[in-house]
Amino acid sequence: MPAYAILGAQWGDEGKGKIIDYLSRRADIVARFSGGNNAGHTVINDLGDFSLHLVPCGIFSDGVMNVIGNGVVVDPDVLIEEMETLKQGGIDVSRSLMVSERAHLIMPYHVMLDTLAERERGDFAIGTTGKGIGPAYSDKTSRTGIRAADLLDLEGLRHRLEEVLPFVNRVLTKVYEVDSVSIDYILDKSRMWKDFLGPLIKPVGRYVNEVLDSGGTVVLEGAQGILLDLDHGTYPFVTSSSPTIGGASTGLAIQPKQITNVLGIFKAYNTRVGSGPFPTELFDDVGEGIRTIAKEFGTTTGRARRVGWFDGVLASYSNRINGYTSAVITRLDVLDHLDSLNICVGYKLDGDILDEPPGGVAALEKCSPVYETLDGWDVPTAGISNISELPTNARVYVDRLEELIGCPVDIISTGPHRDHTIMVRDILIS
Repeated sequence: MPAYAILGAQWGDEGKGKIIDYLSRRADIVARFSGGNNAGHTVINDLGDFSLHLVPCGIFSDGVMNVIGNGVVVDPDVLIEEMETLKQGGIDVSRSLMVSERAHLIMPYHVMLDTLAERERGDFAIGTTGKGIGPAYSDKTSRTGIRAADLLDLEGLRHRLEEVLPFVNRVLTKVYEVDSVSIDYILDKSRMWKDFLGPLIKPVGRYVNEVLDSGGTVVLEGAQGILLDLDHGTYPFVTSSSPTIGGASTGLAIQPKQITNVLGIFKAYNTRVGSGPFPTELFDDVGEGIRTIAKEFGTTTGRARRVGWFDGVLASYSNRINGYTSAVITRLDVLDHLDSLNICVGYKLDGDILDEPPGGVAALEKCSPVYETLDGWDVPTAGISNISELPTNARVYVDRLEELIGCPVDIISTGPHRDHTIMVRDILIS
């Protein structure tokens, strides 16, 4: 004990990668528990600039075991490519990475189905990354999925594919009118995957629990954000897994009581990729300026992110679901150039003022934000690492976010590098 959960508190892209890298230096394990390679975590440290999609961000810290849990869906090709890229950067992951034998695999036909389904939706597209995440999770719940453990028994895998592929191919050929997928093609790829990944596929749940029981420390690496959660997000414009604190327990097979700290990562403003309601979205020069300065383009998709003011209504809702013990504010320095800043403190809907988002997507799209305006600051915050150096108005802004979120802001990020961090209260893993 303990386990520290680091969760996206908005629509993802909050800067979790940097914070996980920063906090994992004293951890025994860093573990991914949800999502797949639709997530992208950027880490900038003394070793260079890295974009990770499946490998946990603790890979840059000596002595840390990095774990991909059962709640993650794994594209073997992407994982192998990522491992090779890290190796070329001087980071050997072969002895510091495990993949749960219970993690489901993204097969080539999942990627095909994802892309084809999104194309068919036309104007009603959800905005998926096209990585096969949704179809892989769909197969998991319909009990037709393929697990990592299946790679260790290729003959058994053949029998599974003989059950699964006929239906998949009927959908491909009859519904989408494209070529079918051959079992030999899948098995040939599976042999290659087994050679690369076989030694990493292990009973991860037992290993993580043994480390916790012996007094070790585990960082739970969240992917995406709560507002993309299948149950609690802006449905149907959501992901196919649970990036909430509940997903951390089920996606790694650990007991809830073992999670003693829950860190919610909030960007100092809001962003979103893809379709769906966004009450505080900016369509003016201010939004474009933030996007340009912050280089708000998706790590995974490369798509321009939508930009808006900080949403205190969604922030409070996020905290109510996840129960944060600490909040982390990232990208404060991006706002350095602004004379004034708006913060959403309520929603106006049909003449009423709401302090919590409505559950229906149509109602949320009708909500208009109620803003509170604060003065900007004239001293740059970029690179500051001491709270005493933070400009007065920047501190006022952070304090107001703290009130709206409903938990203490213990870390403030003022730049992309590991050292561009203010530790307001020492929560470093000991």
